[in-house]
Amino acid sequence: MELKQMNLLPYQIACFYACVLVLTLATVQNTTNVTKPGCVKQCGNVMVPYPFGIGSGCAYDWGFELRCNTSNQKLLIGSNIVVYNISDAELRISNSIGWRCYNSSGAVHSESPAWTTFIESLPYSFSSLNRFTLVGCDDYGSITGPNNFESSCNVSCTSIRDVTEGECMGKGCCQKQIPKGLKYYNTTMSSTGNHTHVWSFNSCGFAFLGEADHFHFRGLPDIADDRNVDYLYERIKASVPIVLDWAIGSLNCTQALKTEDYACSENSHCIDSDTGLGGYRCSCNPGYQGNPYLNQGCQDIDECADHPNNSLCEKMCINTPGSYNCSCPHGYTGDGKKDGRGCIAPYHHQFRWIKFSAAIGAGAFISLVVGIVWFCFRIRKRKLIEVREKFFQQNGGLLLKHRISTNDGSVKAAKVFTAEELKKATNNYANDKILGRGGHAIVYRGVLSDNRVVAIKKSRIVDESQIEQFINEVLILTQINHRNVVRLFGCCLEDEVPLLVYEYVSEGTLYEHIHNQRGAGWLNWQNRLRISIETATALAYLHSFASMPIIHRDVKSANILLDNVYTAKVADFGASRLIPLDQTHVATSVLGTSGYLDPEYFRTSQLTDKSDVYSFGVVLAELLTGLKPIIRSRNDEQKNLADYFVWSVDNNRLFQILDRRVLREGNLEQLQQMAELVKNCLQLHGEDRPTMKEVAIQLEGLRKVTGVSWSNQHGLEENNQDELSDLYTVPMDSYGNTPNSDSSRVMHCRYSPS
Repeated sequence: MELKQMNLLPYQIACFYACVLVLTLATVQNTTNVTKPGCVKQCGNVMVPYPFGIGSGCAYDWGFELRCNTSNQKLLIGSNIVVYNISDAELRISNSIGWRCYNSSGAVHSESPAWTTFIESLPYSFSSLNRFTLVGCDDYGSITGPNNFESSCNVSCTSIRDVTEGECMGKGCCQKQIPKGLKYYNTTMSSTGNHTHVWSFNSCGFAFLGEADHFHFRGLPDIADDRNVDYLYERIKASVPIVLDWAIGSLNCTQALKTEDYACSENSHCIDSDTGLGGYRCSCNPGYQGNPYLNQGCQDIDECADHPNNSLCEKMCINTPGSYNCSCPHGYTGDGKKDGRGCIAPYHHQFRWIKFSAAIGAGAFISLVVGIVWFCFRIRKRKLIEVREKFFQQNGGLLLKHRISTNDGSVKAAKVFTAEELKKATNNYANDKILGRGGHAIVYRGVLSDNRVVAIKKSRIVDESQIEQFINEVLILTQINHRNVVRLFGCCLEDEVPLLVYEYVSEGTLYEHIHNQRGAGWLNWQNRLRISIETATALAYLHSFASMPIIHRDVKSANILLDNVYTAKVADFGASRLIPLDQTHVATSVLGTSGYLDPEYFRTSQLTDKSDVYSFGVVLAELLTGLKPIIRSRNDEQKNLADYFVWSVDNNRLFQILDRRVLREGNLEQLQQMAELVKNCLQLHGEDRPTMKEVAIQLEGLRKVTGVSWSNQHGLEENNQDELSDLYTVPMDSYGNTPNSDSSRVMHCRYSPS
């Protein structure tokens, strides 16, 4: 047998060895030979059945020859592949794990690439029971093989809390299937970001191939210490083997029967290999046991001796080649089998009518019980259907159906989910599926039948007077298709209160990343500018929506969500209003959040698109300063960030309130233009403010402005910045909301739970 082994380039890792769980060979009677006469039967605790053999002349051919290392009693393929188990169709062998570790600057600290392949003439192939596995954060790995096979894995996580034990779906762990009949494979491994943003809790990536059923992802250990590399290596080595399929030759059973070297012996039959590479295996016929590859290897099983005390037959057991027969003494009737009619005594017929009557009575009783249970179930199911139909009509279901049928197909995207669909998606609204709670709603994470991950908002109360407005907003919002707006997929009206089904956004709110240090690593000046542009573009799109413009009415950083790549998505349309194309404003009761609320709207109750512009100006001020919309000084005096920002610009004190990172990274001209734009958005009179479209254009233009940072020109005043950061604090409730947030609206078409 020939094995080929080589190391690849530094950026490639092969995962041929997997760390293993030692298994034992299938049970064989002590009297049955498993090897050719004169050959060694086992090495260590591993049996070596023919067609395998240790040494020349003991195997079916050279491809099945194995080697026993007498010093440590290890059974080997070639020079260093350890065999742990041989079964009728598989081998389990040792494997090694490849890794790459990085230092804090992103340079490769250490790595262990490994690559191994079996040449085409060997009788082995990699079993589809194996999985290609990648463990870590910020890592990418791929596996390739013959017939253009290629598969890849990508793992990412922003903190150790992202990782869930037992789940291998891309957060810290990724697994990919391999096809049957794979004769060799090649893997590569790299980092998508050199581990610089995850190095503090994960500095290494690991890749290997191994049996899927024997690998359980237990989360990411702290692997900044090299000793933990050894820990992960030894843990997988002790529990995860690689599985190889094996077969005789390349002919199928029909072809092999015509050859002189057909391997199956007497009392055995042939089984075609299912790897797609041809070949076959042998198995003893039913009623026989032993090694089907040896002459007279399949011996008859004496069922009567193996089952003493008449456990098969009631009276007499007679062994036959490959089977057995049961018989009864003279005068008895029946087949004599324990699991059949048995042996019936001559007087037994006197009691048959008793057994028959008892059977009839038991059957009637069981039928009665089943009938009552079925009847109760039907009544309960009917009542449930009636209750859901009542809620459906009460929540505007008939109105929604009518609007869909009379809109010429323009609202087909408004899907009406059933209560059963959403109950199943959330595991009956389990507590571990809760994403957030608010005063009027709870948001659950759910997985629909088509595997889409969604956020399901379940309100606590309902206002029947707002049903028609709720249905109108559902129909309009389901038509919004913008990459920076959280999409509303549809609603469920079969519950006591309507349930809304939204696109799932994984990384929380912009408010959390600005004020709770979640964005400390990634929220640089360029990303702040990008998020500003994305949010402005989304709001401009809503204001110019073709069928009917939408005023958001509650723009704030807590209503801007971030996905897994930190793309901004505007959410929470519970306070939104639809503005007819022939109107410039609508009169409403004042709703919004303190600190973001347009003062002109507060005075006049006249809602216009410029109200969103004012609120967006406050969000821009948050991004520039890192301060909260309501700031509180040491003497407990409250200040409005909007007024404070405008005052600072007018009094040439802008650079004393800007976030230190913004000062370090943003150039002077960008910061001045951005501040002037914020000031324009915060004008007291709406007619003096720009439109959201003009705001988006001006923000996009800032990307082209070049120059050196303000801190490089003037030097960053660290003491002033430290004093400012200590001076202002804003209280929050347990859900991250400011205490003055108004969430009194009942029919919420939004993602957040408040």
